[in-house]
Parts: sequence; structure tokens; C-alpha cells
Amino acid sequence: MGKVTGFLEYEREDRDYQPVEERIRHWREFVLPLPEATLCTQAARCMNCGVPYCQGTGSLTPGTPGCPVNNQIPDWNDLVYTGKWDEAARNLHSTNNFPEVTGRVCPAPCEASCTLNIDENAVTIKSIECAVADRAIAQGLKAEPAAEKTGKTVAIVGSGPAGLACAQQLARAGHDVHVYEKWAKAGGLLRYGIPDFKMEKIHIDRRIAQMQAEGVVFHYNAHVGVNLPVEKLVAECDAVVLTGGAEKARDLPVPGRELKGVHFAMEFLPQQNRRVSGEAATEAEPILATGKHVVVIGGGDTGSDCIGTSIRQGALSVTNFEIMPAPPEHENKELTWPNWPLKLRTSSSHEEGAERDFAVMTTHFTGGPSGHVEKLHCVHVDGNMKPTTGSEFEVSAELVLLAMGFVHPVHEGMIKGLDLALDRRGNVSASTDDYRTSIDKVFTAGDMRRGQSLVVWAIREGRQAAHAVDKFLMGSTLLPR
Repeated sequence: MGKVTGFLEYEREDRDYQPVEERIRHWREFVLPLPEATLCTQAARCMNCGVPYCQGTGSLTPGTPGCPVNNQIPDWNDLVYTGKWDEAARNLHSTNNFPEVTGRVCPAPCEASCTLNIDENAVTIKSIECAVADRAIAQGLKAEPAAEKTGKTVAIVGSGPAGLACAQQLARAGHDVHVYEKWAKAGGLLRYGIPDFKMEKIHIDRRIAQMQAEGVVFHYNAHVGVNLPVEKLVAECDAVVLTGGAEKARDLPVPGRELKGVHFAMEFLPQQNRRVSGEAATEAEPILATGKHVVVIGGGDTGSDCIGTSIRQGALSVTNFEIMPAPPEHENKELTWPNWPLKLRTSSSHEEGAERDFAVMTTHFTGGPSGHVEKLHCVHVDGNMKPTTGSEFEVSAELVLLAMGFVHPVHEGMIKGLDLALDRRGNVSASTDDYRTSIDKVFTAGDMRRGQSLVVWAIREGRQAAHAVDKFLMGSTLLPR
């Protein structure tokens, strides 16, 4: 905890943004850090809770309050308050391999479950976490190689947050770790999905360099199950961990879906990230919003990323449709706290000029002689997803981005090649007790196992899978679970 009476003495202050007219002209991060003195007083607001729900209960039950990686939030708040920044960083890294990432892109369920959030004044946990991580990294990320090698080899397929967390933990336990990534660089959705204006890729590059210094070997353009037989990895390695994510996008199978200009979000976003980084394009034709009327279908984080990217590319207009009804602007704390509430959330990208509408279903697309989309035909729906009579309307669009989430991992290739057992949602089946799949010595973690989720849940699962793999290989483990 911080200061005993800090929550009574100091008002909540959080990071601000660059003005819209400035930030939409570049691709850099635009969140303005808090001064050190302000961070210390904000950390002092952490009160002496009877039960600190912010740090999580360790359960996988949906709706569980607090931090999925069980960050010891009251502890490092107190350390920041007393000026012990180095110790705060050690504490933070003991539960989270990449706090500079979660300090930028996590939706902060910890703040929703903060006791002070009962009256809308939660401790600024996310901002403090980001500041602790950035300060430690600025002093130089030190490699933590294992003192002794075990002689065991582990292959990790996929270099998103789950794969990276698992790889780092296993390397520090002394195993020879090889990470196989199908794209040209590591990071998964951190690199190719999240726009640079939310998280610049230098943060990933620094961690990759640290992990390489710890002995992790990265293999790029290695698409396991496509240009690299998965059977080869299973035969040659002592354990294999599948962390390839849930990449099968939810489609919109309505008339006109085949028209040009209708694309999945994950066909659109990676292209811009490659442009920003200078990486060579992998697509034959660029997808750009410049000078176009854009419609984004899907009201979640991916849709928000499409909005911000389209605005920066110079879209004439951006409209955002969500099929679910508009959630309430404020939750009923007596019913929801300390759980993550359903309420209206307006992202920084929405604030940059998008028009939003809820309870909208697209019935079909129409296009011109060139075969390019020109209009969406829509209808409003009721709470049972039934069209409301007389609510039909249409909207012009030259680019439509489908950001309706992901249904499960891609089955073709690696998963079918191994004939892995799947759960009822199409994810690779494995228990959180040991993360073992239906194939001996093959493990899985992250979105490939649990389905579409948050970065912080992927980090948690990667760490827990590393614990399970180390125990499987060595008979016991000192890695934290």
C-alpha cells in the first residue's frame, strides 16, 4: 500500500493525450507521461484494502477480478511512493515479463477492481506500471542467462506474448529454447496487429535482444506446418509449445462479401505496421484508407485500431458499426464491482473523428461495374438480433474492414497435421493444470488454447505453460506458476 491517508489527500490524476489535431499526423505514441512527483503521490493513494482485488485471485473463471498475472500491485505502489524505483521494477518483473507492454495496451482490469473505483477514483495502476517499466528499461535491460544448462531443447511455435513469455522463462531455467515465427520479425499481434501509435515496436525489439542474450534462438519466416514440418520439431525436441494465437477471423457471409474493398482487419493493420517499420510488404496490393469513406464493422479493440489507422491514412470519413446494443454509460457498482463491467467505452481512436452506431446488422454489400464495394445495406436489430421493421438504411463505403473478432486458431497445417484434439470452440484442447495437448510432449498456451483474449492473459498462460514444461522435463520446477 502507499500512504495510509493518501486516498483522502490526493485526487486521481492520469496520463493525458496529445491533442487530436497533432497526434493524427504521426504514427508515434501520443500518451503524455506523468511527472515523477505526480506518480509518487498517485502511488500514495493505494489504500490498505482488506482484500486487494487489484492483484487478482489466481482463478481462470470468466469475470474474475484483478490482474491475470497477479502483479503485486500494493507492494510496488508502496515502493514507488517511497522512491524505491529499482525495487519496484524487480517486484513488477517477478510476475510480468513485459510490463512496458501491458502498461500501454492492457485495458487495466486491476483498476476496475480497485476499491477506490467504487466511487470512480481508482488508483492509476496502469500508468504507474508503465512508468516503473520504462524507467527500468531506460537504465538498461540486463540479460538473466541461466547459470547451468539442462541439455533439454524446447521448440515454441509463435512469438506473440504467450510464446515470448514462455520462451524467456524456459531459457532462464536453463533449456535450449528455439522460437519459430512465420513472419519476418517476432512479436505476433504485438508487432503486426497493434498500431505504432498505441505501442511503438522498439519495446518489442529491446525484449527480443534481451532474450537472445539469454540464449533464445529465433527462426523467422518459419511457418510450422507449411514450410517447416511440425513432425520434425516433435521428433527432434524434448518438448514443443504451440502459441500461435487464434487467427481465424470471424467472417460476414452476406451477399457482396466477395467485392473488392472488403477486407479483414488483419489484412489491413499489418500492412501499415510494416510501412512504419520499413519492413518489405508481403501483399501484392496495398490496402489504404486514403481519400475513402471507410466503414469498420466491429466495436472492439481491433475495430478501434482500424479507426485510428484509417484516420491517420487520410480517410474522408470513418463509420463504426457494432451489432450489439449500446452498453450503459455507467455500470451499477453494487452489481458489478470488483468484476470487469460492461459499459460504454470510448477509445482514443473514436475520439479522433469516427461516427458510431450500435445494434446494426449488415445485410449485404453492393458495388459498381468494376466489382468494387460502394454501399453497405444495413438494418437495426433488437436485443434478440431480430431486424427492426422500417429501420433499413444504407451507407456509402469504398473500404470496409471486418473487425468482428476471431473464432479459433487456424486449423489447416500444424493443428491438422498433428491431429490435435480441439475443444467445442475449435481451440486446441489443454487443461490449465498442465497445458498438455492430446499429443505427448506437445503443450499449448495463449489464444491458441483459450481463444481470443487479452495480452495480459497470454503472458499469464505463457508463464504457466513454462512452469508445466519445466516440470515435465525435469520432474520438478522452481519457475513461478
